[in-house]
Amino acid sequence: MRIAVAIPCYKVTQHVLGVIAAIGPEVQAIYAVDDACPEGSGRFIEEHNHDARVRVLYHPANRGVGGAVVTAYQSALADGMDVVVKIDGDGQMDPALIPHFVRPIKLGKADYTKGNRFYRPESLRGMPPIRLFGNAALSFINKLSTGYWPIMDPTNGYTAIHTAVLRELPLEKLEQRYFFESDMLYRLNIVRAVVHDVPMDAVYADEQSGLKVSKVLPEFLRKHTSRFFKRYVYQYLVRDFSIGSLYSILGVLLCLWALLFGGAHWALSIASGQPASSGTVMVAALPLIIGIQFLIAFLHHDVSTVPRDALAPELNDEP
Repeated sequence: MRIAVAIPCYKVTQHVLGVIAAIGPEVQAIYAVDDACPEGSGRFIEEHNHDARVRVLYHPANRGVGGAVVTAYQSALADGMDVVVKIDGDGQMDPALIPHFVRPIKLGKADYTKGNRFYRPESLRGMPPIRLFGNAALSFINKLSTGYWPIMDPTNGYTAIHTAVLRELPLEKLEQRYFFESDMLYRLNIVRAVVHDVPMDAVYADEQSGLKVSKVLPEFLRKHTSRFFKRYVYQYLVRDFSIGSLYSILGVLLCLWALLFGGAHWALSIASGQPASSGTVMVAALPLIIGIQFLIAFLHHDVSTVPRDALAPELNDEP
């Protein structure tokens, strides 16, 4: 397989040459994307790098990590690559792990692999508490919005993807900044691609992260909510109407009825000073209990429908 590496370059001149030097011979092409870096990372690489596999791509304006990766993806597709591995240029991602990310794709077991720093307790020792909390919270929200329930650490940027699947994605619609990795998972679920986690350790050098949890968390919540409803409509109402669709619709309707009916009679009871009858309480409580059970059944169904058959082998066999 022809393997390419994508390296977004923005304020990484202190580490990027070491990252490039550590990339093994299994890689045929390296795309270093200067994302309008104020340090001139592209020129720096061209002046000091001696690896013939490296090609520097330039952005006239900053597009964010997602925009840089998409530019590398497009170049890899044009050059006929089979797998594209994305690593950062700040030294936090060990290039020696590239074969581990490629192997499930090469064996036809996955279409997309990503790092997971939560797989081993020892891997968390170097992770700052704020990142640990943010990733743990976002991991569960990500499961709801993308449908990949076995996946953890969704914001991990160490990834690999088969180009046959990459061609199925609307690259021009992908998020260009911090939400890029989560948006990739959402898009991959829409095409029913198989995603695997690859265990890795967290490594933090002396760089300063531009990601502020207090700033991006509300944005992430809004975007995850939007993608959950988009995925639900497409997967359970448009592309298919399954038992999961019935569970979710009945669950929502019963819960809404219970809350509206119970709330109205609760307000009436307060206004009149008369307690509601036991029958009224049961008419409100029973639909709520059943509705919650239906919603739990929907979640169980959603977990059971995680994609399990890789697309890449079939896509490669198409005429």
